[in-house]
Amino acid sequence: MRRAVYPGTFDPVTYGHLDIIKRSARQFDEVIVGVLRNSAKTPLFSTEERVKILKEVTKDIPNVIIKSFEGLSVDFVRMCGAQVIIRGLRAITDFEYELHMAQTNSVLAPDIETMFLYTSLEYAYLSSSTVREVAAFGADVGKFVPPYVEEALHRRLEEKGIYNKENR
Repeated sequence: MRRAVYPGTFDPVTYGHLDIIKRSARQFDEVIVGVLRNSAKTPLFSTEERVKILKEVTKDIPNVIIKSFEGLSVDFVRMCGAQVIIRGLRAITDFEYELHMAQTNSVLAPDIETMFLYTSLEYAYLSSSTVREVAAFGADVGKFVPPYVEEALHRRLEEKGIYNKENR
């Protein structure tokens, strides 16, 4: 079985992430989306919430599994029995960072390959941080994230007192 892991923070998952997930699912028998639990960051959504959101927005892709992890991606990839790490690229700046990470992972785990997929042009500008910022100002983020994610995002921003639905 050809299995790949697409690790990330996904805070929140965007149409760009979903583009990479769907395209990866066509290339592999199974794609495990690894939701990183990173104690060094303070995400908007908890790991459990990000897993739940991803499960909801990928429920129609039968060969996609959502799991959380912490630590090194290569250790998670091995634990999953996968051979490939999927990484999405939007621009040259992504490539520089991702190449550095791929080379480091290659030293740590020479048996695991990194496969880069460029994001479709319609999502090349999109990032989770941009979505969070735009949503915090009450702007419509429906072109950036699925409706389920948009609702969760607005709810969370309201809870944190960052967003007021009257601004919408």
